[in-house]
Amino acid sequence: MVKFSEYVSLGHPDKIADFISEYLLDRFIERDSDTKYAVEVQIKGNFVTLGGEVTSNADITNAEIDKFVREAVNEIGYTKEYQNKWGKNNTICADDLEIVNHIGQQSREIAQGVYQNEGWGDQGIFFGYAEPNEETCGMPLDHTIARRLNKSLFESGIGGLDIKTQIITCDDKIQHVIAAVPTLSDNTKDIEAYIKNILNGDYSLIVNGTGVYKSHSSIADCGVTGRKLAVDFYGGNEKVGGGSPWTKDGSKADLTLNLLARNIAKKTAFELGEKVETSIACCIGKNDIFVSTHILDCKNTLVEERIVSVSPKELIKKFELDKPIYASMCKWGLFGEFQKDKNWENIN
Repeated sequence: MVKFSEYVSLGHPDKIADFISEYLLDRFIERDSDTKYAVEVQIKGNFVTLGGEVTSNADITNAEIDKFVREAVNEIGYTKEYQNKWGKNNTICADDLEIVNHIGQQSREIAQGVYQNEGWGDQGIFFGYAEPNEETCGMPLDHTIARRLNKSLFESGIGGLDIKTQIITCDDKIQHVIAAVPTLSDNTKDIEAYIKNILNGDYSLIVNGTGVYKSHSSIADCGVTGRKLAVDFYGGNEKVGGGSPWTKDGSKADLTLNLLARNIAKKTAFELGEKVETSIACCIGKNDIFVSTHILDCKNTLVEERIVSVSPKELIKKFELDKPIYASMCKWGLFGEFQKDKNWENIN
């Protein structure tokens, strides 16, 4: 069976936007662990726009928010030194960013359901996936390879920070590898040799399909939060439920119920030795959720269906979402080997 997955680095414009939002959320939670947060980010060139809602006792000024945005971009690696190497026409620098802030207060109607009823801050459907593979921590192999390769290229410094990797497998054997890695010259031989040294096997390899890839970051492409959902979840192996897991605090179902669905699916997959999908549905302002888990076989064999009463507070405590862990979650994805020791990914 042919499977497809891709991964993008933190230097990709969409992930820059995700990371800025999560970095800001961490700063709010450091001062008020009960912060309610939903902030979207757009970045194009040196212009960053923030929009959304925050309800918090954290006393954070607009000047501090600007400072935190620049810190986040610096942490990714878009520093003055990096820009001097690549040139202003080819990449951004955190020091040059101009920030427009349109953050307001959370809706009273939403707050009423969340605070008074201890219900969910959103409604929707969510999906978790896992397979009984210890080597990939229960994640699909094609997605794991795409992420491993991306992380290795990003941390090696062999090219620029804005990296895409794509893996196509057939019966778990690599057939095609596609990579986009910024280079100062048109020569990609060093990158091709690096990839072949990491990934053994007989496969086709394409590096920088246009032949030239020098201009990158938000200079080359507009970045918006929540546009890389298949990357953030399971690649081409599973449905994506809800919205973006980023830009949200733990009271929002888009993050927390996706974590719960994965947690249930992973535990079940390892217990049964089968590939498993868990589906969850919830209603805004309520804490009853519908949970269905089935084996991904030819009959989609049902494991269980049940209604569970669980509040955001319970899962926030279980997954430690009242701590400033969001930026670290965003760096290399919610699930898999790079998060295997974290509470939200631990199957025990």
